Amino acid sequence: MAFGAEELRVLRRALALALHPCPVSAEDVQDCLRLAESLDEAAYEGARLRAFLLADLARYRAALPGTAAGYLALLEEVLVSGYRPNPDDLAALGALRGNPVAAVLLERCRGLAEQDVRARLAGRAIASVPPSRTRLLALPGGRAAEEPDRRSEPKPQPQPPVRSPRPDRPIPTPGEVFPPRRKPGPPPADPPQQLAAG
Repeated sequence: MAFGAEELRVLRRALALALHPCPVSAEDVQDCLRLAESLDEAAYEGARLRAFLLADLARYRAALPGTAAGYLALLEEVLVSGYRPNPDDLAALGALRGNPVAAVLLERCRGLAEQDVRARLAGRAIASVPPSRTRLLALPGGRAAEEPDRRSEPKPQPQPPVRSPRPDRPIPTPGEVFPPRRKPGPPPADPPQQLAAG
């Protein structure tokens, strides 16, 4: 994610305020809020792109071996973004072992899978997505000042569920609602044809 000159100015000002709290102008607060919204939007778009790439990767993997070149290129792209290969990826790469690119990717994915297993055994789960950033709402005069402190408000008592009264008449059975079909009777006999008077 790249910042422009104006965004860097706002970010530098927000960091300075976080380190050395002092009165903040309304303009600074608005700039920080706009920057936070821009970062949220960029993170949302990044997550959408990642979901699209992973869905594309699954489609390419399902169509192997005919889509080997596209699958390998996509897998390399998502690995750079922090994707952790799953057993399907390892099986697909094992089947494509004759391809030199697939062989290199297989070794790389095996190494990542081993790291995940070691981390799980050590009790440290490796996050595949970077942790969400902290919102810049704690500035003096920011949005946090506008919102009331909800922790001091008493929590409403849960209401017991309301039971519907028993119906006066019993619930009909499916046989009553949908009566059995009657077998059709024999077709009516054709009326005798009258002979035309000659």
